[in-house]
Amino acid sequence: MLMVSPKQNSRATAARILSQVIRDGRSLSRAIEDVPSALSDDHALIQEMCYGVLREYHYLSIMVANLLKKPLKEKDADVQALLLLGVYQLMRMRVPDHAAVSETVAATVIFKKVWARGMVNGVLRNFQRQQEKLSAQADATEESLWSHPQWLINALREAWPTGWQAVLTANNQRPPMCLRINTEKISVNDYLQRLKKNEIAASGSAFTASAIRLEHPRDVTMLPGFTEGWLSVQDEAAQQAAGLMALTSGQRVLDVCAAPGGKTAHMLELAEVEMMAVDVDAARLQRVEENLQRLGKTARCIVGDARTPKEWWDGRLFDRILLDAPCSATGVIRRHPDIKLLRRESDIKKLVALQAQILDAIWPLLKPGGMLVYATCSILPEENTRQITAFMGRQSNVQLKMISVPWGMPVTVGQQVLTGNNGMDGFYYACLEKTA
Repeated sequence: MLMVSPKQNSRATAARILSQVIRDGRSLSRAIEDVPSALSDDHALIQEMCYGVLREYHYLSIMVANLLKKPLKEKDADVQALLLLGVYQLMRMRVPDHAAVSETVAATVIFKKVWARGMVNGVLRNFQRQQEKLSAQADATEESLWSHPQWLINALREAWPTGWQAVLTANNQRPPMCLRINTEKISVNDYLQRLKKNEIAASGSAFTASAIRLEHPRDVTMLPGFTEGWLSVQDEAAQQAAGLMALTSGQRVLDVCAAPGGKTAHMLELAEVEMMAVDVDAARLQRVEENLQRLGKTARCIVGDARTPKEWWDGRLFDRILLDAPCSATGVIRRHPDIKLLRRESDIKKLVALQAQILDAIWPLLKPGGMLVYATCSILPEENTRQITAFMGRQSNVQLKMISVPWGMPVTVGQQVLTGNNGMDGFYYACLEKTA
């Protein structure tokens, strides 16, 4: 009987996760959450392999396809994932070549697919011999060269004629780990000193008062002051939302589509407001409550559909509304590379329709003289400038407030951050004031 090593198990686990994403359309983050606790020591390896393969999926897939005599059947998606893993290890990881090949081949034992042993071994050995030729073949098509689906390459090129290549490049890079410091409890400078004492390299931001970037990612729970609520993980682009809200104490604030609660908490850190956080997903709303509890903050958290506020709204108008709208998430691909596989071109029209429904349903909840901040982590104009332009055309009592900030770039309506600008995720913001 063959013994299974932890490394073989890790590779098999990574292949199972990848097959769930590639074949079943499951999100990578959800699939990784189900990794058995027995593999906790290898969690970093599993995560590196899964994120790496999905980051370069289109590129790797072309090379694997050119090495196979015929495509594998759908039921063998786990073996296909092992081949992608093997090639990724040989190309990008510091794993010795012999170990990458032997451990990946041996992982077929766990799938009980003895027939695949020789095939996986042959494919990986051939890749080693033909890597230069295979790489040249993969560079011949846009989809594999940029490792993005063709529809998205086309959409970005049309939207950003001078910036699309920089966006695609940024999407394929590892994102920085950015912290939001709770300045109620500790200053950014003091926290930087704490990190320095712990030999953790980090730097502050030139234009975001609460932001710190770590030179190398760390387990956030092991950072000083995490349990005391000194910090949260939040990209610098997402941290801009709370500042744009122009909050003052005593205001009544609605955070729509609030989960997982980073923006909710940030607003409460900036001002003592009466906060209502609404999200349609009960499980994700639970995360909002957990985050607020760690930070020592409170909000009225309600499970509800933003399209039908009559089902959950108490009838009292709000001074401020933050609508972090459901979107394509095309601005955060570097953090969620599975988006490149899971998102379809046909999804965009559906999302645009959903955003419009929510905007129209939520607008009546805002007081005259109040402000709604519309936010997405998308870089597609359909969801951003065109969405807000269309909304303003439907409403007679809306006025666009200019955004004057040192980050991102002004667009026809609102402010856009393209992925990688100042090291940030891709985000869009528009501030809408109610005139009557």
